[in-house]
Amino acid sequence: MIDIRPFAQLGHADHGWLDARHHFSFAHYFDPNRMGWGRLRVWNDDTIAPNTGFDTHPHKDMEIITYVRRGAITHRDSLGNTGRTEAGDVQVMSAGTGIFHSEYNLEPIPTQIFQIWITPTEKGHEPSWATRRFPKQETTGQFTILASGYADDEGALPIHTEARVLGLTLQKGQRSHYTPAKGRMLYLVLASGNLLLNGQHVTTRSGVAISEEETITLEALDDTEIVLVDTAP
Repeated sequence: MIDIRPFAQLGHADHGWLDARHHFSFAHYFDPNRMGWGRLRVWNDDTIAPNTGFDTHPHKDMEIITYVRRGAITHRDSLGNTGRTEAGDVQVMSAGTGIFHSEYNLEPIPTQIFQIWITPTEKGHEPSWATRRFPKQETTGQFTILASGYADDEGALPIHTEARVLGLTLQKGQRSHYTPAKGRMLYLVLASGNLLLNGQHVTTRSGVAISEEETITLEALDDTEIVLVDTAP
């Protein structure tokens, strides 16, 4: 099954300082047919105006992965962590038993992020936060595991759930393949570019829900940047 969800059909909320698109039900956007995908619960496509951001607020029992597409995001939390994550890099906050944090765009340009929430496999772990730079050339033409709940995925940021978050960049005309394990559920979003996915056209910032496919073949129609979540049901 391949279900393409065009960008124009996503949930939308414009708060002035924040222009948000929702792939799944979130806040005031509710669609009973889009409550999540496997363990994936939230995928927000956020544009944050300069010198604004999310004031301090709590989270609990959620794995929150932030992929920065443009600009940078500055994080502070109740554990004493402070960090800046810039375009192409990733931060992970495991909310665990509870954490307070803020996220601000302190840059002179709008910051664009994907914020991805995945439910943990088990509750009760200690909260944590980490960020990591991923050399851009490593994601050209092949998937790089950015965050993972599997210990064998060396170099990935750890998360407490049966899922992986992967990144891929393709040059125009380049192809790549991904073969999930049986029973896995995939959700893919284009950060930029256009491609054919098993022959079907997917446009910039659109999402694709995928299940029961033995292999997906991606062919870039333009230079394209992709983020993929591979999750247990």
